[in-house]
Amino acid sequence: MSNKIRNYVIFSYSVFWAMVLGICGTASMVFHCSPFVMRVLSNICAWSPTIVLLAGFKYWCNGITIKKFYKNIFSGKIKAIWLFAVSAITVGATLLTVLITAFIQKQEFSSYWSLGSWSFIASLLFSITTGPTGEESGWRGFLRPLLNEKYGFVKSCIVQGIIWAFWHTVLWFVDSDFMGLQMIPYILSNVIVMSGLCFIMNFFMEKHDNLVYAIVVHFCFNFLYCFIKADIWFYVILSVIYIVIIAVLCLIKAKQARTQIAEKDQL
Repeated sequence: MSNKIRNYVIFSYSVFWAMVLGICGTASMVFHCSPFVMRVLSNICAWSPTIVLLAGFKYWCNGITIKKFYKNIFSGKIKAIWLFAVSAITVGATLLTVLITAFIQKQEFSSYWSLGSWSFIASLLFSITTGPTGEESGWRGFLRPLLNEKYGFVKSCIVQGIIWAFWHTVLWFVDSDFMGLQMIPYILSNVIVMSGLCFIMNFFMEKHDNLVYAIVVHFCFNFLYCFIKADIWFYVILSVIYIVIIAVLCLIKAKQARTQIAEKDQL
């Protein structure tokens, strides 16, 4: 891992953890802020990868302006069919998981859903303005191309997934309903699922290099998550679903690679 990649990851982790523990921790424990204020603050914390990127932009992206950077990462073609595909895969994985969980636990499908503390519109706005818009400039806009160049498709997706998952470490302990041994499958699920999301993002962004695809995937996952009421078995089953998705995407990539080799041999 290059120094630039390593330094970016370290700074992104440090700033995020400091913001969560410092800003959100103080707001909750000292000022006893309302749930709405806490949610707004947590959304601000989610922007830490972008904050780190922009604050040190001359170091991370030497020789290019911020305007040019954003023009580049949004320059790829946006096709409705591909947007539908990434949305369908992400939403479908969650819905299938709930369906299987309900079948195994002999519960109604509807029993796993709840509007929660916020209205539908509020949940929509919170979901858009947190990870999808706050994180993706850093993780997929800046870091993904560097990791792809260094490691290739499969290893890059795995590394991205691990980095992204463990960035959330502080939230596993301050914003999770699981404790004790249940933390083991919960953490493993986070690593597997986020790696799977990276595979989906990377697969489609290799075809059309536009950050919109990553934003849509991230949003679709987060938005449904706002309404799910599930125990640890949901995460176990979700992990299995994403392992299947990863396997399918790897098979497609391998087939594409063999086709490209065959076409070169014919020239």
